[in-house]
Amino acid sequence: MISKTQVEALPTTVGIYIFRNNEEIVYIGKSINIRERVKSHIERAEIDGKELAIIQNSNAIDFIVSQSEFQALILESKLIQEHKPKYNVIWRDDKSYLYIKIPVKDVLPRISLVRKENDGKSLYFGPFASTRNARFLLKSIRSLVPFCTQKPSIKKPCFYSKIGLCSPCPAGNENNSEIKKQYRLQIKKIVSILNGKIDVFERSLQKEIAALTEDQRYEEALILRNKLFNLNELIHLRSFERFEYSSHYDPETATKDLISLLNNGGITVPELKRIECYDVSNLSQKEATASLVVATNGLIDKQEYRRFKLKSAGVSDFQMLKEALTRRFNNKWEFPSLIVVDGGAPQVLIISRLLAQINIDIPLIGIAKHPDRLVLFHKGTTKTVRPLRNRPGFMLVQQLRDESHRFAKKYHLFLRNRRILV
Repeated sequence: MISKTQVEALPTTVGIYIFRNNEEIVYIGKSINIRERVKSHIERAEIDGKELAIIQNSNAIDFIVSQSEFQALILESKLIQEHKPKYNVIWRDDKSYLYIKIPVKDVLPRISLVRKENDGKSLYFGPFASTRNARFLLKSIRSLVPFCTQKPSIKKPCFYSKIGLCSPCPAGNENNSEIKKQYRLQIKKIVSILNGKIDVFERSLQKEIAALTEDQRYEEALILRNKLFNLNELIHLRSFERFEYSSHYDPETATKDLISLLNNGGITVPELKRIECYDVSNLSQKEATASLVVATNGLIDKQEYRRFKLKSAGVSDFQMLKEALTRRFNNKWEFPSLIVVDGGAPQVLIISRLLAQINIDIPLIGIAKHPDRLVLFHKGTTKTVRPLRNRPGFMLVQQLRDESHRFAKKYHLFLRNRRILV
């Protein structure tokens, strides 16, 4: 049975929750408030046979915090399809779950919602527990990558082709090799998104924008830039990289493990009561922002978050990061036990010089990407460390990095939207 202590340890953010019986996954769900949704499962167990079975057959709860409902929907679908939990596929009031169907072997695949998997020639994404969830996901993706939903037998362009949500429209273009190539490329992007590879899609958009700008095709670049804004809003405004917690997460163990990682790298840290992590966000050198997120005793502490609207927009990320920390230390806030910056050796060295200039001696590290690795600053030089992925101290730094990225991006999007509306 699930204990009250286990429920109270759950976060109140958007994400996935997983009921387990030892190693067996019993049920997977999604919510914009994980703790409250799990509580509702327990309350409904008094009157609902399915809920009672889930609770009685579970002894642990794992969870995955997502940055948005959009990402949570994709992840929920992927995990259910992978693990096929017992109580996700039975007792559905005599209805089968919805799937997103993409007949990839068709010349020009149309996307549709279906009640069950019914052939071996299509890709299916799901299942989705509600029509609302499936339609929300498709509508969100369509704002990023146009696609067609009308039947192949219809040869006239559909209504959505007139408003840019089906472009190019495949109707009547079965023999047009250029349109077939473009449309199938878009279907490939949709498959990538539904497989959870949102960061891959984001990077491809950025590369396309850069290439169009270099060729002075500014109108096309502007269309893609707006799609990039839409993607960022979907990912960041409601809540890549996700951080995975479980019922086994122990903040004390995480901080002790991080201290051990630092000590082995030559950085002596007696305690990690307060960790601060910094990131900057800007697009097209406008509305630049920086974030300061905090972990207190190994737990994310949102009350201590701070955000900065940067004055040094239009310069390098290094200078913007430097401005954020300069302003931070001009305030009489509690000093951290450790500073983390989102970046590698160049960012770490810039911040180390700033700290030396203002006579502040605080341990400093960076976290670089692709793959994730720590960059430790010690005695004027940097050292790269690649911890095992499941080390709790490393996961704590990853969580902070992801939160700093989300928080900076969220403020950037808020300022950008406010500027557009004024």
